[in-house]
Amino acid sequence: MSTHTTSKELEAQPTTMKAIVQDRYGSADVLELRDVDKPELGDDDVLLRVHAAGVHIGGDWHLMTGLPYLMRIMGFGFCAPKARVRGMDVAGTVEAVGKNVTRFQAGAEVFGTCDGSFTEYACARADKLAPKPANLGFEQAAAVPTSACTALQALRDSGGIKNEQKVLIVGASGGVGMFAVQIAKSFGTKVTGVCSTTKVDTVRSIGADHVIGYTKEDFTRGWKRYDLILDMGGNRSLSQLRRALTLRGTLVLVGGEGGGRWIGGVDRSIRALVASPFVSHRLCMIIATEQGGPAVPEAARRGRHYHAGYRQDVFAERGARRHPLPARGTGSGEDRHHGSRRRPRRLREILRTESTAPIMTSPKVGSDTA
Repeated sequence: MSTHTTSKELEAQPTTMKAIVQDRYGSADVLELRDVDKPELGDDDVLLRVHAAGVHIGGDWHLMTGLPYLMRIMGFGFCAPKARVRGMDVAGTVEAVGKNVTRFQAGAEVFGTCDGSFTEYACARADKLAPKPANLGFEQAAAVPTSACTALQALRDSGGIKNEQKVLIVGASGGVGMFAVQIAKSFGTKVTGVCSTTKVDTVRSIGADHVIGYTKEDFTRGWKRYDLILDMGGNRSLSQLRRALTLRGTLVLVGGEGGGRWIGGVDRSIRALVASPFVSHRLCMIIATEQGGPAVPEAARRGRHYHAGYRQDVFAERGARRHPLPARGTGSGEDRHHGSRRRPRRLREILRTESTAPIMTSPKVGSDTA
């Protein structure tokens, strides 16, 4: 291995760890704190000691519940999840690296994505990780990979964002939305955010030029038109959203929320792709997926404020009476669910953590949907 941690030292370490696992689909009641085997290190892998892990609706809540059913057919597990440990976004320190890995060494602080981050140790591909910026804590870094990268790709790659454009972010106070507001501003655009009235001040504080409280104003019936609209809410029809676009404007649908138990909100995205060639507007979609590598640092750089992530010692918060943890390195963070409307109460409890203020001048931000 190319690492400061020798094979003998690895063998001398404990072979088990604490992890949040599930053996069946369902509510947060299916999540259990257990002892599991530490992941095996492959030649192209990096073994991390997890300090913080992010949680979001796409890769965690949907996989926990198995909804919509379409995702089971797509290969995530028909009757039970193939991946038993939840969590993708991670930040931590390198414990060891495989023999083909040259970018990282033991002790390096990194962030990115992996398969199963709600653990004490996680194994990730080297190309899914990036060095953690010095001005980011582990908690802030763990919130970046999926949400921030999805926002960046939706604006830059799918939306073709340009300087001086008028951009509308629907769901601006959610996980992807808050990054989208800040990233859009970094491109020199005029940004309007749509959110609940209780989050108007928060969205304005992160840089939005204008903020609309959706309970008081319907932007689809107003006179303003936008060059680019990002919709994370999933509650409005294509015709309503197109009404707020300029003649050659672009609509990007992010995720597939809403809809029924079988296909969720994917049908709206499919209809957008089918209709796009026949209308003056450009209609496209992007699904939040596992991110990592080069996109992560750029997303972190363009987003000036950050949500907090989850503490590594979250496992001690729940179930400590049955599963006491040894005194190992832990971090601190704030409970942040990235945009879920239906976050189960027990999941909040299992992943409950202390508050930590984000970096720079951003006020403390909480999880929220549109």
